This record gives sequence, structure tokens and C-alpha cells, in this order.
Amino acid sequence: MRVLVADDEPLARARMASLLARRADVQLVGSVADGEAALAACASERPDVLLLDVEMPGLSGTAVAAKLAALPVRPQVVFCTAYEQHALSAFDLGATDYLLKPVRAERLDEALDRAAARLVAAQPVRGSWLRARSGGDEVRIPLADVLLLTAGEKYVTVEHTGGSRLIDDSLRQLEVALGERVIRLHRNCLVPRDRLVGLRTLADGRVLARLAGTESAPEVSRRNLATVRLMLRADS
Repeated sequence: MRVLVADDEPLARARMASLLARRADVQLVGSVADGEAALAACASERPDVLLLDVEMPGLSGTAVAAKLAALPVRPQVVFCTAYEQHALSAFDLGATDYLLKPVRAERLDEALDRAAARLVAAQPVRGSWLRARSGGDEVRIPLADVLLLTAGEKYVTVEHTGGSRLIDDSLRQLEVALGERVIRLHRNCLVPRDRLVGLRTLADGRVLARLAGTESAPEVSRRNLATVRLMLRADS
């Protein structure tokens, strides 16, 4: 899930970055100090979620949210402010959540999970296929053809039996939408459960996944290794 932070206080931006770094499913794509910069970053970085302060120089947070609300594709907006009185107008603008400073880690997690659920509901994951881009065209990739999904700087790459494509969905969105049909190997990689056939341990202790239909062998993180091993045993 790609997240942009907009707050005129440097310490608040730094603290939010620290809180976001706890989550493997979150990528901080920018940190800006005013409303105009927030709009520009939304256009260039296309975040899934905007963590937005209300009181900022120039355009206020509510003014930014009003401009974003007029767009056909816009991020989920989570307001982060020290003032309770803006809550009603924030939700009138379609805000996903409203967090009071100092933002607690638990409340931020709740807001991000709520945003992820809304994103999944609006995203083009349809049962047995994914939607990818090819130039100006959109193409469908059957889930049965998917080999692995890896997160890059801005997009997720789908490696499939016919090659590779870029998609706009985040790994977190795909993980929630596809449920038990995929398993996470590390923070930047998901694989279809049916493709995972085994593990290989290297001399240096790293563990690689063995996938059916491809020579690619993505590494399994220590954090996810126990879950992957349990899944292999359950499926055997």
C-alpha cells in the first residue's frame, strides 16, 4: 500500500514515517509540507492513501481533500490533526478516518486497514484474473497463469507464463483480495499458493522458494518462513 504524508511539522512527518516503517505492507512514497505539494505528489506518485494534516500553509487539508474528491481516481484520505472540530467536514469530504495527534500506532493501523479494505473493494481483482496495463491498453491475466508478484518502486510486477506485466494494485490489496490463494514470501513478494512446491536452504542460511513453472526462486524472509513451512505441510 503506497502512502503519502502531508504535514507542515517536520517532527510529525518523521514520527509518521517511523510508524509506517513498522508495516511490511506499506511503502512511504513521499513526505510533503503543504497542500499544493500534496496535490502535486498525489498526481506524480499516485498513492493509495494520503495521511493529511488539516492546518497547513496555503491550501488547508480540507481544501486538498475537496480537490481530490472531484477526481475520478483518488487516494483514501486519512486526516491527522490536533483539532477535533474538523471531523464533521472531513467525513463530509469522504475521509476514510480521522486521527488525533499524537497519532497512536494502534489507531494508525486501524485507519490503514480500513483504507486497504476500501481499496480492495474498488480495485480490479476479479475472482480468477488480474488486470494489467500494456501501453495504453488493459489486459487480463488469468490467476492460473501467475507465477509470482513482486513490488517495485511504484508498481507490482506480475510474472506469468506469457511474460511479465505491471499492475497498479499493491501487494497488500492483492493479498487481501485473493486471500488463501496467495502466500507472502517477504515484504515485496507474493506467490500463488498452488505454485509453491518446496523450499531450498542455501549454505549461508537463506531460504529460497521453489515454484512450479519457473526458474525464479524468490527468497523467503525469516518473518514469513514459519508460515510458509506450515502451509507446505498442510498442503502435503
